[in-house]
Amino acid sequence: MNYILYDDPTIRVDLYPLSLTRPIADFRVGILKISEKWSLYLNSRVYYKTAEYLQKKFPFQAGADTVYISAHVCPTAELADKILSLKNDESIYFNHHLIAYRNTYKGASIMLQNAPTIITKVWHIFSNNGKEIKNDIDLLSKHKKFYSISDPHTRCYNEKNIYVEEGVKIHAAILNADNGPIYLGKHSEVQEGAMIRGPFALCENSIVNMGGKMRGDNTIGPYSKVGGEVSNSVIFGYSNKAHDGFMGNSVIGEWCNFGADSNTSNLKNNYANIKIYSYAQKKYVDSGLQFCGLIMGDHSKCGINIMFDSGSIVGVNASIYGAKYSPKFIPSFSWGDIENLTEFHFDKAIEVARRVMARRNVELTQTDIDILREVHILESKYKSELK
Repeated sequence: MNYILYDDPTIRVDLYPLSLTRPIADFRVGILKISEKWSLYLNSRVYYKTAEYLQKKFPFQAGADTVYISAHVCPTAELADKILSLKNDESIYFNHHLIAYRNTYKGASIMLQNAPTIITKVWHIFSNNGKEIKNDIDLLSKHKKFYSISDPHTRCYNEKNIYVEEGVKIHAAILNADNGPIYLGKHSEVQEGAMIRGPFALCENSIVNMGGKMRGDNTIGPYSKVGGEVSNSVIFGYSNKAHDGFMGNSVIGEWCNFGADSNTSNLKNNYANIKIYSYAQKKYVDSGLQFCGLIMGDHSKCGINIMFDSGSIVGVNASIYGAKYSPKFIPSFSWGDIENLTEFHFDKAIEVARRVMARRNVELTQTDIDILREVHILESKYKSELK
């Protein structure tokens, strides 16, 4: 059987800037990427159907017998069982939302009883993160071995709800798993004085710095460093928010970096719903949320003391500095002082990306460059938004 996770083109635009550089199935929600969840539930490799310029990096493979699955839907045991039982031309729906079909959806329709996590807006990632951490723990517990914490100076609450993989370093920290599980991935590190509340996921080779305050519903993706105070946020991976400062209700892509004392507002002074820029509608839309922070695309950076307003969007390959509130929408390939943003020239942006990735012994491939070049072309239309 061939399994394809396909992007809905309309939803994909609603998930910019995060989906500018990856298929939706490559989003990390909870501990795992959506594609990784599906691969474990189905016990099979999965493939991608996405924008043409992404397909070389994220392969598509058609087959004579193929199940197509909406990439923005996170799997559950119930949903996986129904997919594994699909007959030719049958489809699965939840509340009139097409979830999956085998070859075509001309045949019988099967209704899913319990709601899965469905990601159609960027804020759905952090809003569902705590739930998905719990779901992923249940899934990973069937596939991984976990270890106990041996450090005598680390205080654990509800230790049976703390899941530690091999090679984890932890010294004199406080871990409170009363409200949800805490997951520490392979070779991750929790330094002295860090305080962590679950649900929380620290993925492979990532670090919580000394004195870090990790509130609930956080995911720190692989090869990342985090410090200061972080609440209900997701870092996809290979990104650093290593210093003091607050980040809340935010989603950060890969290869991003935050200067010291950068802060993210996640609540308006009047407690009204937060509006956020929509790439699809080219205007600010009501998120329906009272708490919403920053959405930042891959390879973006900010200098020290940057203040992000609630509901801010920063595109791909933006590099900004200045000790004032930044604009709420910063298009991709923007550079400079937040009061005087200019074009971040493509060749210079690529030079920075190559240098940053080399520090982690990761190569910026020609395929990566081609994707970023396409993003540069796609986002040129938004440059009129620069103030």
